[in-house]
Amino acid sequence: MDVSEIIVSITPKEASNKVEQAIVNGSISGTLIDRYHRAIGDREIIVLVLEKFYFRSNNRGSMTVTIDNFEGATKVHAAASGTGSGAIFRFDWGAGNSFINSVLDTLEPYKVE
Repeated sequence: MDVSEIIVSITPKEASNKVEQAIVNGSISGTLIDRYHRAIGDREIIVLVLEKFYFRSNNRGSMTVTIDNFEGATKVHAAASGTGSGAIFRFDWGAGNSFINSVLDTLEPYKVE
């Protein structure tokens, strides 16, 4: 399963803007499918559904990125899916991990240990 989380020092809105910029504007095939944003006071959640075409596996993969600050700090949770080929074995040539790494690499300068 290609899932990862990171805590960052920027707001959910700033983090989502950076992720969108990296995936959509930073790649040829990156597409924003949906952006869902809810805020109550200073707490907010943003859900991004992204899609990208992978030439290595000749298929499209999707990634859902959930960003919230419900516990004070901004948490980014990314889950990739649909990057595998084959009906029985899910062999994705590393596409799912690569998709998630694009989020982690983008937010690395803001990572909180």
